[in-house]
Amino acid sequence: MKIDRMRVFVTRDKDRPRVIVALDTDDGLTGWGECYNHGPDLALPPILDYLYNFLAGQDPSRVDYLVNYMIQQCRFPPGALGLAAISGLDHCLWDLAAKARGVPVYKMLGGEVRDRIKVYAGVYTAPDVPAAKEELDRLNTEWGFTAFKLSPWRLELNSHRWGEVVRTSAEYFRQVREAVDPTYEIAFDAHAKIFDVKSARQLGNALAPYDPLFYEEPLRPENIELYGDLNQGLNCTLATGESLYNRNEFLRLLQVKGADLIQPDICVVGGISEMRRIATLAEAHFVGVAPHNPMGPLATAVNVHFAAAQQNFRILEYRLPVGQCYVYGGTEVESREDATRYVVDPYLPKDGYLELRPDRPGWGVEMDEKAMEEDSYVHWQRRVPKRPDGSYAFA
Repeated sequence: MKIDRMRVFVTRDKDRPRVIVALDTDDGLTGWGECYNHGPDLALPPILDYLYNFLAGQDPSRVDYLVNYMIQQCRFPPGALGLAAISGLDHCLWDLAAKARGVPVYKMLGGEVRDRIKVYAGVYTAPDVPAAKEELDRLNTEWGFTAFKLSPWRLELNSHRWGEVVRTSAEYFRQVREAVDPTYEIAFDAHAKIFDVKSARQLGNALAPYDPLFYEEPLRPENIELYGDLNQGLNCTLATGESLYNRNEFLRLLQVKGADLIQPDICVVGGISEMRRIATLAEAHFVGVAPHNPMGPLATAVNVHFAAAQQNFRILEYRLPVGQCYVYGGTEVESREDATRYVVDPYLPKDGYLELRPDRPGWGVEMDEKAMEEDSYVHWQRRVPKRPDGSYAFA
């Protein structure tokens, strides 16, 4: 079995662009992977073309060998775009290796250590309390979700006194807690918007009395040691890691005790190969893994197999492939009828869990190439806020 072709699809997942890659073999198998869309998505196809030179004619079952080759041929450590491309190709290799043996990928990773994968629903904004209750109850009724993630921001933090931002966020969380089913778990994502440790700790401790599932990424990721400072005296579970790239960065985070949960992204760090190394480091530090997964249904499938075989996995971020789009800023961009089409049979939650598919080889999903060809690329770029003085703030 040799790799003899690569195909790249630039398509969409509702209101977001997606870059999907396929590797074909000379005996008719196809492996699929998804790259993270950091923003300049159209930069990924030429990077993938370059990397394919190292894979053409190779045996795809030598996954670690080939992934290490792609990483080591970089004179400098690959960053966001390079690792996003390597992640997608890593996914393809694992899919091919498992399909060649007729087994699910998790069987190649030592087998399943759990029977189903707990997920939380990404809501991503802070709707008014009645609307938040309605949405959480709807997700619970329709899909069985009991865990959710919101944003704590009720005021634009760059335009208001910080103490008032904290007060309104904590009051909002209190009201949500009192309004919804007490069994619900609710996480809060601060989106790396806070500049200093003391402000981040102030917000986290204001939320803490209302028992957040976790307090996510309040600070930027560049100064990892600051997360260790933040976690000292923080009274709730601190989660971070979506913006970190490899085992070395996560080792630093763990050494400074900068997280109670880590959130590596399987489409960012170099694929499932690097994700497992990161998770093993976390396990040695008695830290759980809650993967960052705001991506499409193929990325979810890859995460299912990682989670199935990883002892310290805790919970997976999940976006429904049908229904609402991203609603950053509180504006619903599309109707609930919108859907992502490139995965025919996505993993869908039942009672708040994703069930394994032991009878399906590879990732266990069927891809729709026609849908990827028909669904045109949609441009997306991050909205960067400005402070009252005209300078740019953290996005």
